[in-house]
Amino acid sequence: MNYRLIAGACALGLSTACAQAQTSVKIYGVADAGIVLERGGPNGSADNIGSGVASGSRLGFKGKEDLGGGTSAFFVLENGYNIDTGKPAQGGLLFGRQALVGLSGAFGSVSLGRQYAPFYKALRDIVDPFCTGLAGNAQNIFPTLTRVDNSVEYQTPAWNGLSADVLYGAGEAAADTVKNRSIGASVTYDADGLTLVLAHHRKDAATGTGYDGHTMVAGRYRFGRTVFHAAYARNRDVAGNASRDALVGVAVKAGPGRVLASLVVHRDDFGRDAHARQGAIGYEYGLSRRTDLYAAYGHIVNRDGAAYTVGDATNAGSGTTGINLGVRHVF
Repeated sequence: MNYRLIAGACALGLSTACAQAQTSVKIYGVADAGIVLERGGPNGSADNIGSGVASGSRLGFKGKEDLGGGTSAFFVLENGYNIDTGKPAQGGLLFGRQALVGLSGAFGSVSLGRQYAPFYKALRDIVDPFCTGLAGNAQNIFPTLTRVDNSVEYQTPAWNGLSADVLYGAGEAAADTVKNRSIGASVTYDADGLTLVLAHHRKDAATGTGYDGHTMVAGRYRFGRTVFHAAYARNRDVAGNASRDALVGVAVKAGPGRVLASLVVHRDDFGRDAHARQGAIGYEYGLSRRTDLYAAYGHIVNRDGAAYTVGDATNAGSGTTGINLGVRHVF
């Protein structure tokens, strides 16, 4: 018997089986840079070349493997970078934008890692016509709670237009399951051009006493070439102080691009008048399916100690007025 031939055949069979089990991996990213003019800051005006003005610049890897029976394994590893300097973003984290692995199927999906909060996804995808980018970014005033570390997330399949998203972020404090804990959820209805969402997020304090809490109800309606946006949120901080945020906005297709506009209002409800309002307008002009030019203007009026600033997709900003002009390429 030719043992070498048998060994070769076994090796070939093992190689084929491994090849069939390999994950299909996609490399993707965004390269975004723009001129950012800031006015009205305490240290004076600033003129910058910004990275990630409309969308955060990134390099990502995502993969999916068919496990049979309608079940798949998937992963996402996404690095953020500053295209103006070449330096890492998100504080230098290797995969600071997303890092997760999970399973999906008829049951929905379950994933673990560093993931977007359901509240943030509702704000980005449904509420804000600027998609939390440019000078009109709703997070200039609305709560900023983008990602949750050490989290497990379950997303249901859609059923008659209804879906839900639930996330739990472990605080990982010794002998205490409450410190630093995050809990988030959203319920979405989407049908016939109408999208409604109810979202909530809670972050317990590192001390174990008190928490930040945010609850938002929002809607989006598509009518021809126009999309209308509206949202209302109730907030409380660790000390129990309450505040409210509201947004109305619109996005209109105009030729190869879109005109964006929004008005955001913030009001405190604990014995002071540190209110604020933001007005913004922008335009995105598509040069191709992957490349567009953008321009935006945003202005915030602060009252009685409020100190909100006009930022963009990745920068908090330093002034009460922001002007953006740049280019974004998606690959």
